[in-house]
Amino acid sequence: MCYKFLMCLKSGTKLFGSQSRCFSVYGTTFSGLNVDKRNLASAERKQRTFTDRSQLKYARRLVVKLGSAVITREDGNGLALGRLASIIEQVAECHHEGRECIMVTSGAVAFGRQKLTQELLMSLSMRETLSPSDHTREDAGSILDPRAAAAVGQSELMSMYDAMFSQYNVKIAQVLVTKPDFYNEETRKNLFCTLSELISLNIVPIVNTNDAVSPPMYIHDDTVVPGTGKKGIGIKDNDSLSALLAAEIQSDLLIMMSDVDGIYNKPPWEDGARMMHTYTSKERDQVQFGQKSKVGTGGMDSKVNAATWAMARGVSVVICNGMQEKAIKTIISGRKVGTFFTDYATNSSTSVDVLAENARTGSRVLQQLTPSERASAIHSLADLLINKQDQILEANNKDLEEATKNGVAKPLLNRLSLSQGKLKTLSIGLKQIADSSYENVGRVLRKTKLAENLMLRQVTVPIGVLLVIFESRPDSLPQVAALAMASANGLLLKGGKEAAYSNKALMGLVKESLQSVGAEDAISLVSTREEISDLLAMEKHIDLIIPRGSSDLVRSIQKQSQHIPVLCHAEGICHVYLDKDADVAKALKIVRDSKCDYPAACNAMETLLIHEDHMSGSLFNDICNMLKQEGVKIHAGPKLATQLTFGPPPARTMRHEYGALECCIEVVKDLDEAVHHIHQFGSSHTDVIVTENDGTARRFLSAVDSACVFHNVSSRFADGFRFGLGAEVGISTARIHARGPVGVEGLLTTKWILEGTDHTAAEFNEGKRSWLHEKLPVE
Repeated sequence: MCYKFLMCLKSGTKLFGSQSRCFSVYGTTFSGLNVDKRNLASAERKQRTFTDRSQLKYARRLVVKLGSAVITREDGNGLALGRLASIIEQVAECHHEGRECIMVTSGAVAFGRQKLTQELLMSLSMRETLSPSDHTREDAGSILDPRAAAAVGQSELMSMYDAMFSQYNVKIAQVLVTKPDFYNEETRKNLFCTLSELISLNIVPIVNTNDAVSPPMYIHDDTVVPGTGKKGIGIKDNDSLSALLAAEIQSDLLIMMSDVDGIYNKPPWEDGARMMHTYTSKERDQVQFGQKSKVGTGGMDSKVNAATWAMARGVSVVICNGMQEKAIKTIISGRKVGTFFTDYATNSSTSVDVLAENARTGSRVLQQLTPSERASAIHSLADLLINKQDQILEANNKDLEEATKNGVAKPLLNRLSLSQGKLKTLSIGLKQIADSSYENVGRVLRKTKLAENLMLRQVTVPIGVLLVIFESRPDSLPQVAALAMASANGLLLKGGKEAAYSNKALMGLVKESLQSVGAEDAISLVSTREEISDLLAMEKHIDLIIPRGSSDLVRSIQKQSQHIPVLCHAEGICHVYLDKDADVAKALKIVRDSKCDYPAACNAMETLLIHEDHMSGSLFNDICNMLKQEGVKIHAGPKLATQLTFGPPPARTMRHEYGALECCIEVVKDLDEAVHHIHQFGSSHTDVIVTENDGTARRFLSAVDSACVFHNVSSRFADGFRFGLGAEVGISTARIHARGPVGVEGLLTTKWILEGTDHTAAEFNEGKRSWLHEKLPVE
């Protein structure tokens, strides 16, 4: 008997491999290669499931179960080698990270059936037992005994695993088991002693049922395991086998890989099926199970039974789609992949899926309201910002105190800060939105009489459900909420944790204003631990993503969102061009405001272009002196640097958004060169010309291809409130579908409404009716 295993079995602790490195379990850090395993085990947490996906990165011991549908080709003949290679690569990565991995695999029968079928077909053909038209691969495969196929395929399967794992310098061992191995005290102890010793030797055990000798898999019962007093689980398939192994070796995480994305409340192909990203034993009655896999022995009912059994014994479980790329690594990173089983899942917050579904329903409620009802809800929110400002400012002070303790930079503190003045301005902007909401949803854009008694209208409708991700600025929340109300869109808001108290207080006011019109679920704040990457994958629920924040945030959202359109600007590289006919006083005033009013804003000037004629006059020196007095750090463009013996340090790049009291100055010879520079280095956000020459101004306004192009005004006017839109969800530098400050109109799309009597297309084809296509005035 293995002494090391018996000692652990007696003490109820868990063995770890000899390759132990520094790792952390629930805040306790352990390190060193030669830590005494029994002391380490006793220092660990008691066996319990992780409470949150974010904790899965701490999973030390993993059991990965590969179902038949994962490793078998779709046609059922042979193994999906490419998919299997990807899974093996992930297991090898986990192994080299110091995690202890055990694999439970299917595939022996499929592998053996493929080989035997080929040989049987050849034999049958040679003996001419069947005519060519009668004998097929399916006929040959159907007469094969699964036990014989398993006997042939098992050695082939292990040879393949050995070859694949050897590419990553990982040693493996085959462990074949049968049901009696778990219910015989002697063999059970030997089995787990072997697994323990293999792990300690840094070897990955690959476990499979010995299908060559196993009894039929329909035998299923729960039995008391001899010598333990524990109730076991019937070994009827690899689902139950993996659950029993995970529980007995005290695994942290069991990943059950199947051919479905996870657990649904009913078969996925049925109407109303909803993916359950988190599952607790209380939700068992909410699930309806469909048929079993076509290639495996266990259905979804079997998987849930096995998962809940393991979960009750302290093992966290994830059921996922093994065909998804990098599924294992994605799960361990904490991403919302598959269904996470835990009895410690928090029920205090509603899942994002439900919030998104509610937002869709709420959007339709808003759409059915009259314009005056939508306006009344926005007016109510505007009034609440003033009436409950003490409550808002108290919450905001908590955020400011936390941010100050954490050493947040002053510009970010300014963004985070709310004041009576800011709330008053917010309230005024919201009332502007309310007063303009009468001409938004349902507005007729086009009206055409197609034929007699056949009328076509194009009308505005909401986009659907918006996801707005914003950083720092809590004043964004009521602005975006009001725009969503006016456009009848459902809305999910994901704010930064630095404004958690403020956002919660403001969302309470939004809910209160919506409640007055029966649409309180139309807008919600995502306050769970969902990763942004998970939200970006909800293409079934979200129609448009709008990020508001740093250029890094915007670029990250654009990169990660593959299926949901993103409305945003990646950068705010705004230019001010001082033409040769610029007025000096106006130039100084406009440049100061463009750069210094709010340097962190996306519409702040980042590059100042100066006509070369001003280099011999006073304007250049006046501009530099003014900027220095304002504390602005100046960088010189390449051409300017060549003209100055002693001057500002050269800019590292001409395409840079400083977002602070810094800017670049460059010299251009004329208007055409200024426009070329803007197109080459700008971000199509906002660009300004300062000139007294109206002809030059018109050429600039026409030639510059940016969302906002100004003449003799500060770049800071690129703002929804200043444009009279009330507020904005952001400034778009895209060309589809909205551009510049995006107000209510940018959150609308259209639908076509056709009304007739008994018209059919065939009547027009046959000449019984005639087309008119008469454009009518829009009322």
